[in-house]
Amino acid sequence: METKRSVLPKFFVALAGLCLAAPAWAAPEPWEMNLQAPATPIAERVHSFHDLLLWIITVITLFVLALLVVVCFRFSERRNPVPSKRSHNTLLEVVWTGVPVLVLVIIAIPSFKLLYFEEVQPPSDLTIKAIGHQWYWSYVYPDNGNFTFDALMVPDEDLQQGQRRLLETDNRVVLPAGKTIKVLVTADDVIHSWAMPPAGVKVDAVPGRLNQLWLHFNEPGTYYGQCSELCGANHAFMPITVEVLAPEQFEAWVKDAQTKFAKADEFDVAAAKLPASARN
Repeated sequence: METKRSVLPKFFVALAGLCLAAPAWAAPEPWEMNLQAPATPIAERVHSFHDLLLWIITVITLFVLALLVVVCFRFSERRNPVPSKRSHNTLLEVVWTGVPVLVLVIIAIPSFKLLYFEEVQPPSDLTIKAIGHQWYWSYVYPDNGNFTFDALMVPDEDLQQGQRRLLETDNRVVLPAGKTIKVLVTADDVIHSWAMPPAGVKVDAVPGRLNQLWLHFNEPGTYYGQCSELCGANHAFMPITVEVLAPEQFEAWVKDAQTKFAKADEFDVAAAKLPASARN
């Protein structure tokens, strides 16, 4: 029969194994609390930074808990009826000032590197434009014939087998896998936000301004996001559905889309509202 001493180490080993195996839980499942599986290099770095912060905050929390237990046990009124009159300890004050500074430096370095990686636009193979409306998105493909289409949420009664409620759109954004895509983001009414958690990106769509982000999906698949800026009554019904295809399948889709969707004017309505300097 195992004693408590022999069981405890096994428990902590199992707990550590679960923590290290956390990425295996990344596929979206009902009631899960972990992050979605990363689909782009940006998302991979976001997850890595998240894991670093998780370890740091876990160590800090356990350390503070241990201090509280020691204080409660050692300095209770029964064990310490006459409290110490000391009010300063130079070494202790240096340590509890220096250690938090060191922790912040450890956090800041990868944080700045991640921000730089997200913000610096690498050479792109394809450019698309996302325009936020109340309450749907429209997209323009200027590099592939300048066609445009709207993407509205599929109502519950029209959902097909395998489609996700509140996340499926009638027209999907189709992108090629293994290519770098520049996404220009704006809006024509209020502030929206183009957010794609599996890609690790989120940028505001501001009327009169042109923001941008970049995507590089590693594998084909279907990825979901939503507007993440409170933009009005139907804010919760403004999903983003991205379908990533192999490059040859993407080229076939483009040929079909050029005939299926309307061609955008040289200056569409949203671009016409932008200042001349922002259109370039």
